[in-house]
Amino acid sequence: MDADYQLGGAAPPSSNVRIVVRDRTARPAPGRYNVCYVNGFQTQPNERAFWSRHRSLILTRGGRPVLDEAWGEFLLDIRTPAKRRAIGSIVGGWIRGCARRGFDAVEIDNLDSFSRSGGLLTAGQAIATARLFTTAAHRAGLAIGQKNWAGFDGRRRAAFDFAVAEECGRFDECGAYARVYGRRVLVIEYRRADFDRACRAWGGRLAIELRDLDLTPGGVRGWC
Repeated sequence: MDADYQLGGAAPPSSNVRIVVRDRTARPAPGRYNVCYVNGFQTQPNERAFWSRHRSLILTRGGRPVLDEAWGEFLLDIRTPAKRRAIGSIVGGWIRGCARRGFDAVEIDNLDSFSRSGGLLTAGQAIATARLFTTAAHRAGLAIGQKNWAGFDGRRRAAFDFAVAEECGRFDECGAYARVYGRRVLVIEYRRADFDRACRAWGGRLAIELRDLDLTPGGVRGWC
């Protein structure tokens, strides 16, 4: 079952595509199984104004926001139960919005933000936060996907239903996701050699797509 990862902008899905992933601000694709993208652990670059009203929820070091430089996103501060509840309330509202728009599922990005926090955040704090998101999704009638963090049993420890794995072919991690989620893994590769490797090993079992890194509407697309 092929999937199309469309975070950079919506495009009419090809006839072979049965699963479409789009940003929470987009509309679902008619006649497909639609997954709604939500950045649950970091800020979106185009939402600086929103998060400026919630500065206390941004992780800081020495008074400066902690930045994921690869994507220009600030890390959210999940260190205390009170902050986790506040973030859970915001993200839970977005999740319910996905349900109202007609999405079937939601994927939560940056579960592994703790690994980029310079030791300020812990895996346990990420798991506690994830449980708030999975509860919100299930209450809204949505399935919810774990994004990245190979080797973490998100199904057992946080009640995730499926996984979205970026570049698991490149880093030889697809098996780690398949051991937890079986066939319920969506794989996105950004380099042809990694895509070919993933297809050889997992093409008969997992949904694997080749995309351009910016995920542009008219960009690269390929399936096993």
